[in-house]
Amino acid sequence: MFFILFICVVLLFSFIVMSLWNAILPPVLHVSTITFSQALGILILSKILFGGFRGGWRGRPGGMRYMQQKLASMTPEEREKFKANLKNRCGGWGKTETETPAPTAAE
Repeated sequence: MFFILFICVVLLFSFIVMSLWNAILPPVLHVSTITFSQALGILILSKILFGGFRGGWRGRPGGMRYMQQKLASMTPEEREKFKANLKNRCGGWGKTETETPAPTAAE
């Protein structure tokens, strides 16, 4: 039953991709229209390029709860080291203007 539902959802999304592409992109970007099988290919390609097949946090049951428990079991020093490592890996995403110094007139 799940497999049939999965196939129906994939086919529906492929039809939506094809319809949106054919309705919007040819008049705007002057590209050709696509077929249903091309829309299915675009859907699969976008899943590979942007979504992967591992599932991330949503793919693991209790994944977020596991990370919260792991952080709670760390000492304050370990937690600070973890945060610093995460900040280095992510490049400071999520900074607000108050955290970032404003450029001066000399710069």
